[in-house]
Amino acid sequence: NLSISEESETVNPESSATPQFRVDPFWPQALPNNWMLGQVAGLAVSDNDNIWIVHCPSTLDARQRGDEGMCCVPAPPVIEFAPDGSVQRSWGGPAEGYEWPESEHGIFVDSNQHVWIGGNAAADSHILKFTADGEFILQIGRAGQSGGSNDTDNLGRPAGFTVDEDANELYVADGYGNRRIIVFDNTTGAYKRHWGAYGELPHDEALPPYSPDAEPLRQYRSPVHDVTISTDGLVYVADRTNNRLQLFQKDGTFVREAFIRPETLGSGSVSGVTLSEDLEQRWLFVPDGTNNVVWILNRSTLEVIDQFG
Repeated sequence: NLSISEESETVNPESSATPQFRVDPFWPQALPNNWMLGQVAGLAVSDNDNIWIVHCPSTLDARQRGDEGMCCVPAPPVIEFAPDGSVQRSWGGPAEGYEWPESEHGIFVDSNQHVWIGGNAAADSHILKFTADGEFILQIGRAGQSGGSNDTDNLGRPAGFTVDEDANELYVADGYGNRRIIVFDNTTGAYKRHWGAYGELPHDEALPPYSPDAEPLRQYRSPVHDVTISTDGLVYVADRTNNRLQLFQKDGTFVREAFIRPETLGSGSVSGVTLSEDLEQRWLFVPDGTNNVVWILNRSTLEVIDQFG
């Protein structure tokens, strides 16, 4: 196990080789149609380098919705941007044939330009798949039907997704209600397997409050917030409020873990995990919504090398 705490935040000599970032304050371009965004609860980059977001129009207040004056119009929940920040496509919302989530959360675009989205409201026990133009393809689970962390038909407020293109499998970080990673066939939605922390069977019993001095908990806390897969076949899971990143083989076999700022309380320090785009995928980027930074980790050692934010 590796723990990254306050003492490790001094400048690491390796940091000079890490990717460098600069804020573009003018991205994206001005939104059309007097649109306003609510809370942006998911972002994905497609194979053509377009940026997709899902946001929650329900988080806009009456003034922001334009109910009390000239401002504004809630933007469609799903928006695709070109790299220059121009809107390419937008769609989403309730319609016949599927159950739109009450609180949109999480988005992923696979190599076929199919878009997965979910939700984290109490009744959001399902996920949806669409074409890039918003045509409905598939629903896994039914709204309000979650049976807990070992229910193989429904989800529990799912938070994030990734697709293993070689195996054609969808991995879901499930989630705000459940305590697991669950895998489905990316085409049919058929259940494949699931696991909890350390590759063990999850449960839904009450957990003790988080303490940085306690032994590592053998269950995920709410939420299991993100999942991604490296080109060498490792599955990375963001266990947000345990301040923990766990690694697995694709069959759920536990490999190792790292703790990032374990003294962090509240919403936790491991909100997500993203791989760098170089051939070796040398770096991991871990957004930390409590400390308001993005941690940069050496993927081979899981050591924090740098940060920005």
